[in-house]
Amino acid sequence: MWLPHNESLEIMALRTDAPVHTDDRAGKIWLHHGSSISHGSNALAPTEIWPVVAARTAGTVELRNLGFGGSALVDPFLARVIRDAPADFISVKLGINVVNLDSMRLRSFVPAVHGFLDTIRDGHPETPLLLVSPLFAGIHESTPGPLAVDPASLGTDHVQFIATGAPGDTAQGRLSLEIIRDALRTISRDREDDANLYYLDGLDLYGPEDGVALPLPDGLHPNVEAHDLIGRRFADRVFGSGRPFATP
Repeated sequence: MWLPHNESLEIMALRTDAPVHTDDRAGKIWLHHGSSISHGSNALAPTEIWPVVAARTAGTVELRNLGFGGSALVDPFLARVIRDAPADFISVKLGINVVNLDSMRLRSFVPAVHGFLDTIRDGHPETPLLLVSPLFAGIHESTPGPLAVDPASLGTDHVQFIATGAPGDTAQGRLSLEIIRDALRTISRDREDDANLYYLDGLDLYGPEDGVALPLPDGLHPNVEAHDLIGRRFADRVFGSGRPFATP
């Protein structure tokens, strides 16, 4: 049973007309945190979100998806949730929402991510932990936020997002996706004593060439085909023998 990914739900009751038993075949738990792209924006069904595609492609894990639309902001409370949750594998995909909201500068972003990872490690000291940088999004590659809706697209069938910062306006520490990726890569290198911490460049999942072949419909979120592509690429790079999330 897959609950809708694009609605707010309150489950009042769950009834069956036959006995219910625990499924003892469940695989290892993969706990993932990300933005609206992980949450499922532009996916047509909850089974077509890229983390679900990745989990089903891997075939050996049970996904717990903590995708927060517009709210993957390196919040300490979320790190504590991950710290206290059962998990055999953990991935955190950070950066796009921080740029969207223009909510941090480089000086605050780097220690915030270190603290986020430190908190997770308090509860999962040796669990494979994957740090994932943002996918390609042309509007924010070199242009900081805040993000806004393009007024020219209002009232049309294709609302578009735009970056309202000035291109290249990063001298005072404002963040673009290019700077975010470099910062996350550096953070991963600075924590090289953590043998179970891995880094994955989001451009390996959806890069500039994919932006041409499968353009983001609103300038920010992948379409159905891109969700599938990202999920399959993630599974290929992360799950399996010799990969960060190796399973028996």
